[in-house]
Amino acid sequence: MELDINQGTMERQGSCLLLRSASQNSLDESSQKHISQIHPHTKERPPYKNHLHTQKAFDVMNVMRKQRLLCDVTLVADTVEIPAHKMVLAACSPYFFAMFSSFEESRQDRIVLQEVDHQALSLLVEYVYTSEVHVTEENVQVLLPAANLLQLTDVRDACCDFLQAQLHPTNCLGIRAFADLHGCLDLLSHAESYIELHFPEVVECEEFLTLSQLQVSKLIRSDRLTVPSEEKVFECVIAWVQHDLENRQKHLSSLMEHVRLPLMSQEYLVQHVEEEPLLKADLQCKDYLIEALKYHLLKGDTKTSFRTPRTKPRQPVGLPKVLLVVGGQAPKAIRSVECYDFKEERWFQVAEMPTRRCRAGLAVMGGKVYAVGGFNGSLRVKTVDVYDASSDVWTSCDSMEARRSTLGVAVLNNCIYAVGGFDGSTGLNTAEMFDTQTCKWKTISAMSTRRSSVGVGVLYGQLYAVGGYDGASRQCLSSVECYTPETDSWTSVPDMCSRRSGAGVGVLDGILYAVGGHDGPLVRKSVEAYDPAKSKWTPVSEMALCRRNAGVVAISGLLYVVGGDDGTSNLSSVEVYNPKTDCWIMLPSCMSIGRSYAGVAIIDKPI
Repeated sequence: MELDINQGTMERQGSCLLLRSASQNSLDESSQKHISQIHPHTKERPPYKNHLHTQKAFDVMNVMRKQRLLCDVTLVADTVEIPAHKMVLAACSPYFFAMFSSFEESRQDRIVLQEVDHQALSLLVEYVYTSEVHVTEENVQVLLPAANLLQLTDVRDACCDFLQAQLHPTNCLGIRAFADLHGCLDLLSHAESYIELHFPEVVECEEFLTLSQLQVSKLIRSDRLTVPSEEKVFECVIAWVQHDLENRQKHLSSLMEHVRLPLMSQEYLVQHVEEEPLLKADLQCKDYLIEALKYHLLKGDTKTSFRTPRTKPRQPVGLPKVLLVVGGQAPKAIRSVECYDFKEERWFQVAEMPTRRCRAGLAVMGGKVYAVGGFNGSLRVKTVDVYDASSDVWTSCDSMEARRSTLGVAVLNNCIYAVGGFDGSTGLNTAEMFDTQTCKWKTISAMSTRRSSVGVGVLYGQLYAVGGYDGASRQCLSSVECYTPETDSWTSVPDMCSRRSGAGVGVLDGILYAVGGHDGPLVRKSVEAYDPAKSKWTPVSEMALCRRNAGVVAISGLLYVVGGDDGTSNLSSVEVYNPKTDCWIMLPSCMSIGRSYAGVAIIDKPI
């Protein structure tokens, strides 16, 4: 055959020769002329992309795998054979990539995988082709090790997330051991935190009794254990030893070294620890008991300086917080105490105060809540009640030097300050400080002005006394004073924009807020903020309701205003201020009763 080169042309494209006719050349030239007529300012279109292309390709390859088409490798686990394509496996798993590109298996078409469960391998190959795997209680224990081995990290992480969601007092010790065995560090950390947080429930389960001595020792020496009292740690050690007395009694003293006997009540030490037969037979354990009893005999500075690993209080991390509301007026003084659980968004009752109390101040120190002074319905009092949330019990401590109701209370430099108030006959300008080391109150310098119904807040190491009522001049105050503990002196700061008696005071992100209050018969919904850097008060958004004698507390960047009264009735509602949006919202859940003059605080959630 001859080709007329005048009638057409031959072109080389790769290793192929293409025959193009003269008419085809003419057509191409015509097309090019037509395309060249596109307007030069027409926007260039993006390249075409089919987002389903990859998924469709994998779907087809999976069908081919199931029909054993073009498969070039067979994986074998427990004699079960699973066909696949090396290229697909290598693209999804670094383990297979290394195997098929660098090792002798690259030349084999049959690979035996030792110590891999056939069910897990089947699921993982299916995942490689489909990107889906269903993690269940039945398969997670074989799926996670296999995914770890084959370096399918997404599946391993999905298994860890599944196990983390399944954490429970009955299984958390086993999950922790499983995570440790397979090097799942995030799951291991979550399991350990869960065990520490739920320690009282964990030690009641069968898993705890199967732990080794080293595992028990590591657990009970943690500073982060969440326990209602150290008695629980002592009791779990005794239970563990008694579970296999013959083999475990020799470990008693090494475990008791980590039980903080000095932190138990003296009554429990005498009635339970001292009477425990196992301890009577162990000289080292007797020494730990003597140390604890000696600690209880010490007072003040001597007790503070007596330090051993067993006198250090545990410091749980990450405990959920609750809003504690103590006593108040409803309409008379009440004993009721309730908590708001931020996570569960519900209110619940805790132990009542020993006596009725309203118009008190509240302070949190060393994990305990101090209700200071107030009014019991008949008298203004100087007494102080102390609430321990871990045991849900109220006790008492030394009384103040003066009777004070409608006082301001705050914590500064690990001391509790009680400021101003009303003693039953006159407003007070005096203030006093409680040192928790000596458990004694002492008078500090007096303010320049008498202030009952005063609000207080601590900012940058100084205590602010805000507004109040001056009984001498019979007027509500806009003035503010600031106390510096280093010099034991009060100084004036700029006045607020409005007179406020019974204002709530809170501190948030270095700003002091004065909330509501009243000026004679006028109950306010207005709020103003003091910035010490600018030495200036500035109005912010108003609350939805007028409130005086409300409790104010800050947490997680928000300001909570609790109860109070609107001039007519006590309020059970809570308003929340977000300074980032300058907006107020009403908490959906209200207290069980309306309260004014209640004390409020943020504490760890009682167990």
